[in-house]
Amino acid sequence: EAKVIDSSGNEISNQLIGEICLRGANVMHTYYKNDVETQKAFDADGWLKTGDLGMRDDDGFYFITGRLKELIIKGGENIAPREIDEGLLKHPAVLDAAAVGIPDDNYGQEIMACIILKEGASCSEDELRGFCHQNLGKFRTPKIMKFVEELPRGASGKVQRLKLLELLTV
Repeated sequence: EAKVIDSSGNEISNQLIGEICLRGANVMHTYYKNDVETQKAFDADGWLKTGDLGMRDDDGFYFITGRLKELIIKGGENIAPREIDEGLLKHPAVLDAAAVGIPDDNYGQEIMACIILKEGASCSEDELRGFCHQNLGKFRTPKIMKFVEELPRGASGKVQRLKLLELLTV
């Protein structure tokens, strides 16, 4: 069984993003010798809270959109970093991008994007900001943009956002 829940633990409608939960004989039931983590990971009805953000479409298919711990919460609104990445990747000069949440006194978190430009391409921060404003909206436009040579990746090739945040805030 699978379902998508909101931050209060309630199942949500199709097309809405929330945390994916699983339950069944093929799903683990405990963390080995770790009752604390088991309590955090399962609800009272035995649903495993995966930590994955995703949605169910109208045909019943599930799509993973990110990780709960990577979610950017700006002014009370949940923003999936991949949404920002995908917006930046539409710019013709951008080869790769990764967004992360950084502390902000006004909003709780603000968006910072790390961008790798294509070889031979040039683009200013102002140009990218205008592009994002037009394609993502003002609220989802990164406050800070850093041009980088590479993004830290794990063995699977996925960007390690938490490691990226560590590297940039050292």
